Amino acid sequence: MRDVERLAWLRLARSEGVGARTFQSLIARYTTAGKALDALPALARNGGRRTPLKLCLADDAARELDAAAKIGARLLALGEPVFPTLLAAVDPPPPLIYVLGDPAIFQRDAVAIVGARNASAGGRKLAEDIAGGLGRHGFVVVSGLARGIDTAAHGGAVADGTIAVLAGGVDVIYPPENAKLHARIAAEGAVVSEMPPGFAPLASHFPRRNRIISGLSRGTVVVEAAIGSGSLITARHALEQNREVFAVPGSPLDPRSRGANDLIRQGAVLTESADDVAAVLGAMPRGFSEPGGEGGAPPAEADIDAARAAIVDLLGPTPVEIDDLIRRSGTSSNIVLTILLELELAGRLHRGSGQKVALL
Repeated sequence: MRDVERLAWLRLARSEGVGARTFQSLIARYTTAGKALDALPALARNGGRRTPLKLCLADDAARELDAAAKIGARLLALGEPVFPTLLAAVDPPPPLIYVLGDPAIFQRDAVAIVGARNASAGGRKLAEDIAGGLGRHGFVVVSGLARGIDTAAHGGAVADGTIAVLAGGVDVIYPPENAKLHARIAAEGAVVSEMPPGFAPLASHFPRRNRIISGLSRGTVVVEAAIGSGSLITARHALEQNREVFAVPGSPLDPRSRGANDLIRQGAVLTESADDVAAVLGAMPRGFSEPGGEGGAPPAEADIDAARAAIVDLLGPTPVEIDDLIRRSGTSSNIVLTILLELELAGRLHRGSGQKVALL
């Protein structure tokens, strides 16, 4: 990707109202980020927005790229050969990720290991042992560099290859005691984030980080996770991404084991060692196809205008599947998707799981 297009992609991704799904829809319709940026204000107005949409300025995007260059981070764009293949297959994939380290590590098969921050000594030792075993089987280990299980997993795998996915910038180290581990991972593996350099993470960013952890991996191993924990969110993402879920059983008397035990009841692979993971993944096909765009020629503005009111009338606070919306409207998918894009940019649409949308 040329530098000018990379800058435009970053501007589009950082503009108000543009998430991964919206970005994908905009590129599918307008083919370039520059054309999509030009179209954003009109799309938001058509969706009912009354205040100007805040677009990311070229100078702001350029400063972000300069900050990344100063720390040695690279911005990888979806579709580039170095972009992780498994992550590109997530629906929708993140359009851009920062990488501190060598992107060549993405060419290797990866397994995620996640679990409790307040992990027991036994849980940490098991996570470290499984990570080391996976390394000997040729897998890269992915985790989130948090306290507890994450730290143990990275420590067990760092000699053979590990990837740390952060909710903040790739240079924002938390917890601070992992500074040396962060430096070694950056030097020998890779540190990954969607966020700009220097960005301090917010609580709302951790589910996005968890989605990347599972998205980079062929499978996710859960070691000690309480009911409702972030590790179970990562496992749910793995299932949504059609990846395998593994869980280490624990005592029913320990709240930290209840989440993993519940995953096993739901069909996760009972896991006691790296051999259990390797046996399953070694028998599974490696290929994942990347999601395609909406396809077809862009609809005419007159056709969109004629259908807009009817589509809005079909929407309400109760989530509805997009395919059902298309069938009930009797309108082409391209027109419906364009109107949903307008509503989302106007801040009037909520996208839920399972391709469901609702009017705010």
